[in-house]
Amino acid sequence: MKNTHLFRLLFFAFMLACMTTNAQEEIRVMTFNIRLDHAGDGQHNWRFRKEAAAELLSLENVDIVGTQEVLKNQLNDFLSGAPAFASIGVGRFDGDTLGEYSAILYRKARFEVLHSGNFWLSETPDVAGSKGWDAACERIVTWAVMKDLVSNKTFVFMNTHFDHIGHVARKNSAIMLVEKAKQIAGDLPLILTGDFNGNHESDPIQVILKSGWLHDSGQLTAKKSGPKWSFHDFGRLPIAERELIDFIFVTDGIQVNSYKNIFKEIGKTFYSDHNPILVELVLKSYK
Repeated sequence: MKNTHLFRLLFFAFMLACMTTNAQEEIRVMTFNIRLDHAGDGQHNWRFRKEAAAELLSLENVDIVGTQEVLKNQLNDFLSGAPAFASIGVGRFDGDTLGEYSAILYRKARFEVLHSGNFWLSETPDVAGSKGWDAACERIVTWAVMKDLVSNKTFVFMNTHFDHIGHVARKNSAIMLVEKAKQIAGDLPLILTGDFNGNHESDPIQVILKSGWLHDSGQLTAKKSGPKWSFHDFGRLPIAERELIDFIFVTDGIQVNSYKNIFKEIGKTFYSDHNPILVELVLKSYK
């Protein structure tokens, strides 16, 4: 009887230790198209949203966020409003500061960047500012090999924004992205965030999913909240026309604990014309 009681105590102690470890190692990842700073946006202009956007990272205890449509002044506003974060990325026009960034923001105290880089979604991916296929705009991918200083695990984080016009460009971008991601990640777990300008049934998303290597995080957990769409044009788009085009994909080495789609009014505007998407992840395998 005493042995049975002791076994139960040891079992519960073990389970508690596992739960505590998982909670400590959990990474809160967000994808967030912030909408570029555009003078024509009126009441939805960046100046009316920037404080709330930066505060959101603290409110949701975000650890890493893949951002889209970020101009240099907006990146500066983010880092000023959320000083616990550092950034990786370049402007897509020149590979320096011009044009929109697909910047990765991460908590400086938690992560170490081992390697990082950028490539363009075009026939010449190493040429800064290159435009691919039938795309209307230059499109870029920013990536980093990162070490989590809490779990001591290494993983790859990639972030992008597919073209909004070019059908061929979106499909070919997905093909290129999967190939490049495999080359960069190797056996490491990988997290991919982005605005893919296509819903779950579109060609680019199907290319990613049919790779058999990347999975939609929203389909990997029963703990989900928020709407089933992400783009709403600052609330102006009829609900029936809204689609989910912002995704967080993960490889098999990653466990998804929860998924949250955030739609919230901020005064007379919103965080953006897209909903931020937040997932809680645990790295299961690593090198």
